[in-house]
Amino acid sequence: MLNEWLWIPSAILTLGLLVVSYKLFGRVGLYAWIAMASVVANIQVTQQIVIGGYIFTLGNIVYGSLYLATDILNEKYGRAAARKGVWLGFFILIVSTVLMQYALLYEPFEEALFMHESFEALFSMLPLITLGSLAAYLVSQLFDVFVYSKIRAKTGEKKLWLRTTGSTVLSQLIDTFTFCIIAFWGMEWDIWWNIFITTYLAKFVIAWMATPFMYYAKRTNPQDETKQDAA
Repeated sequence: MLNEWLWIPSAILTLGLLVVSYKLFGRVGLYAWIAMASVVANIQVTQQIVIGGYIFTLGNIVYGSLYLATDILNEKYGRAAARKGVWLGFFILIVSTVLMQYALLYEPFEEALFMHESFEALFSMLPLITLGSLAAYLVSQLFDVFVYSKIRAKTGEKKLWLRTTGSTVLSQLIDTFTFCIIAFWGMEWDIWWNIFITTYLAKFVIAWMATPFMYYAKRTNPQDETKQDAA
């Protein structure tokens, strides 16, 4: 039961830290979060846990926070700023993947071979999983920015919960399907379906949990930007 008790506080902590990053550093804090979370999510995804008898990956929480970051950018700074955040995250994913794969080419020191084996287990990626991760991120994030902008054009300043949750829930569905169809191509249907459902369920919950944090961010005047305005 430990995992069940840890999961919700972990989600609250992650989303809360994102808002803190925005509160302290404004738009730069959101871009920095996107860069950090893009890498951390792909590291955490290697850790699989069991909650309620189903297999989940830890990366879902941090990855879900990326949608909140781009939604805040979209809401406070416009569609162009949100798209810039998406492309920044995509670039960071590619760079980190290339650099870590290159690092694995080095021959390790014999007495530290056990550390190299752990390093390799963590950062060596199967081609389909890597491709699925990159494709899912780019397609779903750009879709999220597009849908959020369209809903905002219809609702104006009203119904923040609708454009935040609605855009994320739809884009997360595309993200999960794109990743699973590429990364797990050829897998038995029962296993594939179980992974798809549990992954999307986790992201769906994160999307709803992010809504109150979005309302707080909407009312927040970042310290860094307040100082710039005063100057």
